[in-house]
Amino acid sequence: MRRKIPSTAALAAFEAAARHQSFTRAAEELSVTQSAVCRQIASLEDFVGVPLFRRGQRGVLLTEAGRRYARSVAARLDAVERDTLDLMAQAGQAAGGALELAVVPTFATQWLLPRLARFQAAHPGITLHFTPRTRPFLFDDESPFDAAIQPAESPWPGTQGLALLPEHLVAVAAPALLKGRRVRTPAEVAALPLLQASTRPDAWRQWFEAQGLQVEQAMAGARMELFSMLAEAAAQGLGAALVPRLLIETELASGRLQQLLPFALDSGRRYHLLYPPHKADLAPLQALSDWLAQEAAAARVSAT
Repeated sequence: MRRKIPSTAALAAFEAAARHQSFTRAAEELSVTQSAVCRQIASLEDFVGVPLFRRGQRGVLLTEAGRRYARSVAARLDAVERDTLDLMAQAGQAAGGALELAVVPTFATQWLLPRLARFQAAHPGITLHFTPRTRPFLFDDESPFDAAIQPAESPWPGTQGLALLPEHLVAVAAPALLKGRRVRTPAEVAALPLLQASTRPDAWRQWFEAQGLQVEQAMAGARMELFSMLAEAAAQGLGAALVPRLLIETELASGRLQQLLPFALDSGRRYHLLYPPHKADLAPLQALSDWLAQEAAAARVSAT
């Protein structure tokens, strides 16, 4: 049965016109005439049977249906372009491929990217695309991702994968906040302004309780989504932060941050490489999994 899909030329003209809110600017972008854009969009409206633009003396405006359709069309054209570029990039390579990865931003920036040159040297034909994600999601038909690198207590339902590194949270602050004082007890930490990770709302409470202290204001303080934001806020002297040590090794080595007490809280989470079972046989994913296992093992040894 023939698919009910408009021509790609009509979709490209519509997407450009919707983005610019102008047939003229869409024509300039596509290097065609304005009348050609008008014809393509008129044919698309005939095809779908729904007005996508309102025409007026001052130009064109998307209808509500046009706005919804434009978002969908733009996402799908982006995906087709991305897949095409990946395929073109593989030309002439005996082995390769591309992976779409959902990554927690701070882990990717602080731990993964500094090591990535070694992966590229070992697998020059594989391209990795990174998209930031801080929350769990479903690997379904609407998801563009082949795999995810995320902290979790166990693999997400419906996924399999590899546990990489444990998440040990340490309390840190900038020397400027301490003003030359040395923190010796959890109670002294509790007296500092506490910065909160919105993805770990109970972290400070758990950190204090693990050391035998109940702190009423353990969940009070400015909340931030990313550990990178939390670490930078602490480095700027805004408060004490509870951050995975593996994400702030550079700041600790440079002295921008100081670990307040030796105690590290095992959050129970591990950074995992996660993927749906039907992706398990992808050769690029197998290569990434093997490489991550080696890098994580080396990092665990160096941490002991």
